[in-house]
Amino acid sequence: MGILDRFRRSARGASGPDAADARYLSDWVQAHPGVEAYVEPRTTVTDVTVVLVAADGEWTRRVVGERGAQRLSNRLQIPVYDVRRTGYPQRMRDFDARRRIERRRAVEDDLRDHT
Repeated sequence: MGILDRFRRSARGASGPDAADARYLSDWVQAHPGVEAYVEPRTTVTDVTVVLVAADGEWTRRVVGERGAQRLSNRLQIPVYDVRRTGYPQRMRDFDARRRIERRRAVEDDLRDHT
């Protein structure tokens, strides 16, 4: 992806996610139980993003733009929260912590197997 592609993507994000991202998010919601959306504000680097968090804490993030998050939640029929008000759910942090432990153990096992 080139620098101009990023600008075009950001411009599309202002009105909502592009078709591929919208399809990805819809598929992700269908594949994971108990999904909630957390809207992240625009930064100097990215447009408005949405983080989808499943019941087990697994998560994914995509650029959706200003109006895209609300449209997405209406279409997918999932709860939407403003991350500035609610913060991220504890299950998301727990999921990340479990993944870090699993990666560390895999590296240790790999090192042990090669010695």
